[in-house]
Amino acid sequence: MRILGISAFYHDSAAALVEDGHIIAAAQEERFTRKKQDARYPENAIRYCLEEGALSLDELDYIAFYEKPFLKFERLLETYLAFAPRGFASFRMALPLWLKEKLFQKGAGLRLAGQAAVRRASPEPRG
Repeated sequence: MRILGISAFYHDSAAALVEDGHIIAAAQEERFTRKKQDARYPENAIRYCLEEGALSLDELDYIAFYEKPFLKFERLLETYLAFAPRGFASFRMALPLWLKEKLFQKGAGLRLAGQAAVRRASPEPRG
């Protein structure tokens, strides 16, 4: 089973490729962009992992993302409400970023992966 794991949009974006429980490749995006704690979608790290594994997106069984953005957004809102009105300036700055980039990551991820059709494979191993 081939799984690509992605971490993005918070800090230290990264990707890792695992095949049958063995790490094939892993890299942080900052390695390629030279931007410390790069939070952008790890396009370069994903490309590196796929090249190391000699795979295309279509050959993956799963693509996993480590975060549940709606749950994190809910925790963020609860925190801002608990500190209102003092945290309003911070909230006002954070909200557009969340609505534009962080909340709807599946769509952004597919778009940035080159509009690739990511299929969900059956749980049966490749033969």
